[in-house]
Amino acid sequence: MPEASSPTRKRIVEAATKLFYAEGIGRVSVDAIAEKAGLTKRTLYYHFKSKDDLIAAYLDGRDQPNLKRMAIWFDAAEGGADRKVEAIFTNLARAARHPKWKGCGFLRTAAELASMPGHPAIKVGSRHKSNFETWLAGEFSDRGVEEPQALAREIVLLIDGSFSIMLIHRNPDYIEAAGRAAATLVRARISSNRV
Repeated sequence: MPEASSPTRKRIVEAATKLFYAEGIGRVSVDAIAEKAGLTKRTLYYHFKSKDDLIAAYLDGRDQPNLKRMAIWFDAAEGGADRKVEAIFTNLARAARHPKWKGCGFLRTAAELASMPGHPAIKVGSRHKSNFETWLAGEFSDRGVEEPQALAREIVLLIDGSFSIMLIHRNPDYIEAAGRAAATLVRARISSNRV
């Protein structure tokens, strides 16, 4: 297997990312990915032993950029932890209003692979969600918010729940409503700390 940082491998992942996010992993063939990357299928399989490995690489490539984006939104927001958390939801709602927005790639992929819990992409998605939860708990802990791990988990449930309902209703107002609920949860943990 060639290095993970090779330009050809990156080109394949970029092509797969565009197609998988736009159409879903099940609807995209390896032939379509190779064509979009401007390569032969043989070259694709030289870099990835299977479509499953390519799906995992697609999600792995989204992990850090998504986490960084959430951290930027959190850090840029004025106010306390409640406003910072709500800013994540506000920015997610703004992103969801874009016509090319298709939801959370991690959740959409997990739904398509629901009958395959050991799939490498499920493991990547699980790690991503855990990393976000751990990061958020750390931010809460740094700010003296009570029960930071439990609160971070509750916020993850609100985010993923709003992503799920968006796939049905296509209405970003659900994300904003989840953001207000998240801010309320944070304020309750802050005010109980002051009693």
